[in-house]
Amino acid sequence: MNVRVLDGPEVERVGAVLGLARLYQGDGFYLVAWQGDEPLGHLHLALSDPPELQDVQVAGDHRRRGVARALIAAAEREARSRGFAALRVGVGIDNQPARALYRECGYVDVGLEPVHVKGTIEIRTGPIDVDDTIITWEKLLRAAT
Repeated sequence: MNVRVLDGPEVERVGAVLGLARLYQGDGFYLVAWQGDEPLGHLHLALSDPPELQDVQVAGDHRRRGVARALIAAAEREARSRGFAALRVGVGIDNQPARALYRECGYVDVGLEPVHVKGTIEIRTGPIDVDDTIITWEKLLRAAT
């Protein structure tokens, strides 16, 4: 498996499998995990301050194989190389598998008030109905050496 920044000619192939909901968000880029020519998963790295992991997704038949961990590690390297000292992620309060993954990767709750998100959100792939409470976790990144 290798992880790299999504390249323009790959958008259609990856989008057909994984959606790319934040493709034209404009504040970051996608990292995609590949096995040969097959996209296994992706995440959007928003270059906010601090940067944020968004739209982390792994194809169903590739879950629990280290794909998300590889994507998160690549995002951490990217953020660190750009001089950022921390990386954040918003995670659903009831999403126990995601919370366990982020905890194992070194993310901790930063103590911000949870945010309740409810309603219809328009994303690139169309509208989705959301009713979730999001907590913010963060990992401090070591300085690049």
